[in-house]
Amino acid sequence: MLLELPKHAEIFGCVKFHEIQKVLKFESEAFESPLLKGITKDEMDEVLCRMVVVVPVKNEKLHLLDGVLRSIPTGCDIIVVSNSQRGENDIFRMEKDVVSSFHRVTKHPVAIIHQKDPGLGIAFKEAGYTEILDDTGFVRDGKAEGMVIGLSLAKSTGKDFVCFVDADNYIPCSVNEYIRLYAAGFIISQSPYSMVRLHWKYKPKVMEDRLYFRKWGRVSEITNRYLNLLISIHTGFETNIVKTGNAGEHGMTIKLAEIMAYSTGYSVEPYQLVYLLEEFWKGETKFKEAVNSGIEVYQIETMNPHVHEDKGDEHIREMLLGSLSTIYYSKLANDMIKKEITEELKKNEMIKRKGELKKNRILPPIKGMNIEKFVETLLDYSETLTMLSKEA
Repeated sequence: MLLELPKHAEIFGCVKFHEIQKVLKFESEAFESPLLKGITKDEMDEVLCRMVVVVPVKNEKLHLLDGVLRSIPTGCDIIVVSNSQRGENDIFRMEKDVVSSFHRVTKHPVAIIHQKDPGLGIAFKEAGYTEILDDTGFVRDGKAEGMVIGLSLAKSTGKDFVCFVDADNYIPCSVNEYIRLYAAGFIISQSPYSMVRLHWKYKPKVMEDRLYFRKWGRVSEITNRYLNLLISIHTGFETNIVKTGNAGEHGMTIKLAEIMAYSTGYSVEPYQLVYLLEEFWKGETKFKEAVNSGIEVYQIETMNPHVHEDKGDEHIREMLLGSLSTIYYSKLANDMIKKEITEELKKNEMIKRKGELKKNRILPPIKGMNIEKFVETLLDYSETLTMLSKEA
């Protein structure tokens, strides 16, 4: 892969945000200059073999999940975390069939588990991570909870990187690109604490009788603006460095992922950036090794457009409310930004009065969790975990 190196970065404490990078060519010989990096197939494959890909899924079309699985590069372990419907119309059972068929044909290592597995509740309790549980002892609903399940299982593999891809992608080959872009970011990173966030080149929408290749999603444009404003009010200099506030497709080194906190609802992705700024820009943190090494955030533009399931205006509303709530309630936010967010939501008819914006629940880092105890207990009590190895 021939990758444009970042031309610009902005540093906030020990957190470095890199400007958007572009892919110039999917395949390349070894090459390096101040502006470009040529990544060989051997370099790429070596990183892919150290990677776990987590696929959160909830009641998606089965052929979309199948396409995503078949596009994940060889070498990566796969963990599917489902919160799909059970009962008479057991969508989870059908997902397991898709996963089993995929493995039978490809022999690709893959695991699948349901988020409401009672064994997960027992395992998290035994491992000392009860914040993820509801009053009945089950894991709560939510994407962040599914990501933490995937991260916990990924950490138990001993691999170095964890990456997330959504299961509602209509262009399977774009998933293959996403994962290779994560690997490219990890290759050029100078820190063991790094994150790669993807910026889709286009998000096509059907308008009348044709496709319109829109540059920004409706929520992303607003979220990015307020994340940049949050930074600007503290530096005194206007910035637009953040371009990936709602990047569902992102990857991290395990070292970074385990010291991240996670916000529930649709605020997961923007909260990652808010958390980094809160924890490592001006505050005192207990994660001193990350401070000494520095944290790098890469933003890479894809070549493929992103076409996903249109879930309607209510989904957009929930995403925007969740995204702006995590900025509104940040300890970095002042009265001015809170007022602007309130006016933005009123303008979009999202809220009518001050005080209607709900605060998101925060899940703490898993760093202190007993992963060995978690896996041991899960293997004993799980009712839905299926692990298919290369040899199986």
